[in-house]
Amino acid sequence: MSASERASAGAGRRKNSAVEARALAGVKKKAKKEGRTIVFIDESGLSERPHRCRTWAPRGQTPVLQYHFNWKLLSAIAGVTCWNFYFRLFPGAIRSPQIIDFLTHLMRHIAGRLLIVWDGLPGHRSRVVWDFVQQQRGRLWLEFLPAYAPELNPVEYLWSHWKQHELPNFCPHSFGQLSIHARAALRRMRRRPTLVCAFWQQAELFPL
Repeated sequence: MSASERASAGAGRRKNSAVEARALAGVKKKAKKEGRTIVFIDESGLSERPHRCRTWAPRGQTPVLQYHFNWKLLSAIAGVTCWNFYFRLFPGAIRSPQIIDFLTHLMRHIAGRLLIVWDGLPGHRSRVVWDFVQQQRGRLWLEFLPAYAPELNPVEYLWSHWKQHELPNFCPHSFGQLSIHARAALRRMRRRPTLVCAFWQQAELFPL
């Protein structure tokens, strides 16, 4: 791809992001009108294989990561508000029961009505989740991100920092050790309020 083509593609992405961000402006307006706390939600995961990142090493000594080929999955779900984030970890995949568990967790920790913003993952649109939301009698309201726009979700940047800055090249000896270190890393991140601001700034949604 030529330099001019790359520039054109970048301009196109910025234009699309601007259109999508304007669409989310209605979310902010609704939240303000109804006194709702906006919570962006997303899921991610880790396995016992390390998240490999570039690192330093003595000249001529290539870093070596030793790990066993275990495919156990540790899933994570997080919700970011403008001042904090909340998370839960689950062994295996996240499905409707885990999503409901997390929504219940949010309602215990955040007072008042919530406006949930997330992507179109099948679990987010499942009948079980929808029935649960209706049972809350208006306390929860769901909005969906535009298709193919993960960059608008601040939680995406939370996951990036978690894996690249808190757990880079980490080789756990067991699934239990992975869970302990992953949870500790998220707790460390929560003690740094400036990180939450950075996640919102990277998403380039609306000013805090």
